[in-house]
Amino acid sequence: MRKIKVGILTFSDGRDFLQKPLIEVNNRFMEALETTLEKAGYEVVTGREIIWSNRLAAEEAAYLRSHNVDMTIFNYAVWAFPQFTAISAKFAPGPLLLYSNINPQYPGLVALMAASGALDQIGIDHRKLFGNLEDETLTQQMFDYIDAAGAISKLRGETYGLYGGRSIGIYTAVSNTDQWMAEFGIDVEHVDQLEVIRRAERIDEAKAKAAREWCEKHVRKIHYNGRELTPEKLELQIRIYYAMKEINEEKGFDFCGIKSQTELTNHYGTTDVPEAFMNDPYDFDGPKEPMVCATEADMDAALTMQIFKYLAHTPVLFADVRHYFAEHGVLDLVNSGQHATYFAAKSFDFRENLAKVEFRPEGFYFPAGGASVFHLAAPGEVTLARLMRVSGNYWMAIAPGEFVQFENKVNDKLINEVQDNWPHAFFKLQVEPEEFFASYSCNHIHGVYGNQVNRLIAVCELLDIPYTLYA
Repeated sequence: MRKIKVGILTFSDGRDFLQKPLIEVNNRFMEALETTLEKAGYEVVTGREIIWSNRLAAEEAAYLRSHNVDMTIFNYAVWAFPQFTAISAKFAPGPLLLYSNINPQYPGLVALMAASGALDQIGIDHRKLFGNLEDETLTQQMFDYIDAAGAISKLRGETYGLYGGRSIGIYTAVSNTDQWMAEFGIDVEHVDQLEVIRRAERIDEAKAKAAREWCEKHVRKIHYNGRELTPEKLELQIRIYYAMKEINEEKGFDFCGIKSQTELTNHYGTTDVPEAFMNDPYDFDGPKEPMVCATEADMDAALTMQIFKYLAHTPVLFADVRHYFAEHGVLDLVNSGQHATYFAAKSFDFRENLAKVEFRPEGFYFPAGGASVFHLAAPGEVTLARLMRVSGNYWMAIAPGEFVQFENKVNDKLINEVQDNWPHAFFKLQVEPEEFFASYSCNHIHGVYGNQVNRLIAVCELLDIPYTLYA
């Protein structure tokens, strides 16, 4: 996954006799900002010169645009003429963050506030920060904003691979392709599921067998039963995975979703195994970048997951809001085999995860059979979210909380009450369930480990999308 590329422009006084003595001060604070960002893992592109004229304001901003930065920081260490900011803002890639350090000997904060006022008057959105880079609270705010801006930038120009179409009548799984292009810069390309089967039949037998044997070696238990789940059926699911991977690479898909129900689930086999390993940071052939893949071809699920992936740099959960266990105060999040095996142990080491994973036979929902990827999500702090639409307008639900586990007997009891062959995640909300159910308007939900609330809020603000925080 490529690093977020951050541009920095530093502004100064427009008077010749003042800007020269200020070069050392400007460079010192600009270099400190650059170093802080690079240590945090960002790629940084700075302007070639300190901006102290209208010409430089346009040229240096255009220079950043030519380097395809994901966002731009306007840096103020001293007083700077606000007109330079106004000009640069017309060329520099947004989103824009205006930053000034604490240095009372020079009026950098004055310059920031004057520049912010100029941008407000000409209608250019921006955010501003003031403080020392040694302040972890300030730098975290800066990083959250950069990460949100980077996620949005990475979406632009991407292609979503839509295998099949609407699954089992789910309205919320289907989005308008023109709206996606207009709001997010994403194209959608359709692929018929028949093409997946056609290619799956051509996958080398030895390759499919080797992958099946890899699963048999590392998965805790595969419950072959001679009917719904056989070695041959598992190899078919593996073939489907390789076929999708081949198509994704050939067509340049950045993320995808597959319908599966009912054509594949009735007549060929489920796509649980392909979906799980698509979303994992590894497969049968070694480490890889997770490829967001949404079950039931849920487009807004895939979009939410892709944003999460760029914010957290981890696999992303896809689940149904299946049940609420009032006596334990947890939502049970379940959806066929969709959960990446990563969630079994919260590890990038496949051995740790697969030691807690079982392949169990599919049940009566899916007559074609196949393996469901069963496990219980590892405990830890998580952030759940979902992009949804009301009358065609997007909003985001954000629900921080934690995944929990109980004693083994309790875990087994709860799982058996719901679905004993599908993966589960027991989620503790931070609000009463009635508040959540009253406004959350979808059966699917998504999430990652860790606290991503501030980054998600920044994403919503940058996209001008309202949000509801269930906390």
